[in-house]
Amino acid sequence: MTDDEGRLPAWLIVCRDDAVELPDSVVLAGAATRTRAGLFAALATTLALPAYLGDTWDALSDVLRDRLAAGPLTLLVTDAGHLLADEPADQYALLLSVLGNLATSAPHPLRLVLHEASPADR
Repeated sequence: MTDDEGRLPAWLIVCRDDAVELPDSVVLAGAATRTRAGLFAALATTLALPAYLGDTWDALSDVLRDRLAAGPLTLLVTDAGHLLADEPADQYALLLSVLGNLATSAPHPLRLVLHEASPADR
């Protein structure tokens, strides 16, 4: 399933399988996450995050930490090549930094699964 075993942190999974079945995962459509605003809106909707989320990485970290206090969280991004594709590269790096910090310090586990369908499946 994973392409980068041993080179990625345990909380980050990259896969290109035909179908990914992760019970209890929160699915984000890559097309909806092409911008930071789109990513924040998708997360707010799918996770029922509070209205005070705001639009900064610090605010996202705060609300996700609160969410992780309630239990583990797996985020599955389908068509992951779209994730923050319309933003400068540093925004993608900031997302990974925020999630990495949470994954190593939050009360419950956080996983990010980046799924890209194989070319034969498109």
